[in-house]
Amino acid sequence: MSWLARLLDRTPPPEQRMAEALTAWRSGNYGVALDLWAPLAHEGHARAQSNMGAAFLEGRGVEQDHGKAILWLRRAAGQGDAGGQRNLALCHYEGWGVPQDHAEAARLYEAAARQGDVEAQDMLSWMKLVGGGCPQDYDGARFWAEKAAAHGSAAAMARLGDIHHNALGVERDAAVAADWWGRAAHRGHAEAQAMLGAAYLAGKGVDRDLVEALHWLRRAEMGGAGELAAGFFREARAHAKPSQRAEAERRAEEPLS
Repeated sequence: MSWLARLLDRTPPPEQRMAEALTAWRSGNYGVALDLWAPLAHEGHARAQSNMGAAFLEGRGVEQDHGKAILWLRRAAGQGDAGGQRNLALCHYEGWGVPQDHAEAARLYEAAARQGDVEAQDMLSWMKLVGGGCPQDYDGARFWAEKAAAHGSAAAMARLGDIHHNALGVERDAAVAADWWGRAAHRGHAEAQAMLGAAYLAGKGVDRDLVEALHWLRRAEMGGAGELAAGFFREARAHAKPSQRAEAERRAEEPLS
C-alpha cells in the first residue's frame, strides 16, 4: 500500500474492530460481530479466528457447523490463542467435528490453562482428579483448582472442598473443606451449598447450626442440587423448630452476598 493509500485508508485498526465486535456480540448483535471478525480472521488474527470458531460451535449468528468451528479453532489454537485451545479441547472431549479424544482434550486444556484461561484450568483440574484423558493426579488437580479458584471459579472452589473433605492427596481437613464450600456456595454453586449445609448439620469444620444447615440446603434445592441435599434436608427439618425453619426460609430468599 502506497503512502497516499495509507493516508486515505479509513479502516479502523484491528484492535478497534475487535473491541467493536465484542461489544456487538455481548449485546446479542451476532451478525454485526461476525461481519467485523470475519475479515480479521481471514487475515490471520488469532483471537478473531477463535471467536469465529466459537460462533460456529454455538450456532450464534451463523448456522451451527462443527466442521467450520474446528477449521477456525485449529487456526487460532495453532497460533497459541488460549480461547481457541480451550474450545478445540471441548470439541475433542465431546467428539464434535472430530473423533472423541480425551487425551488430546487434556493436552489442549493444559496449553490454555498455562496461559491463564480460567475455564481451562477448572476443566483440567477435574480431568486430573478423575484421570480422564490423563493420569490421575491429585496434586495436579489441586494445583489447577487453586489457580482457577483464585480467579473466582466457583466450580474449582467446590472441588477444593471435595478434595480436602475426601483427603485426595491431602490430609483430611473438615474446616478447610467447609471454607472452600462456603466460598463456592456464596457464588451460587448448588452442590457446594448442599455440602455446606451438610457440614452445618453435622458440625464438621463449622459449628453445628440447624438454621444455617437448612438455609444452605434449601438454596441447594432451589439451585438444582435437590437430590444431593434431600437426605440432609429431611434430617435437618426433623430436628429444627418451626421458628428455625422459618428463619432458614427467610435467609434462603435473600440475595447472596
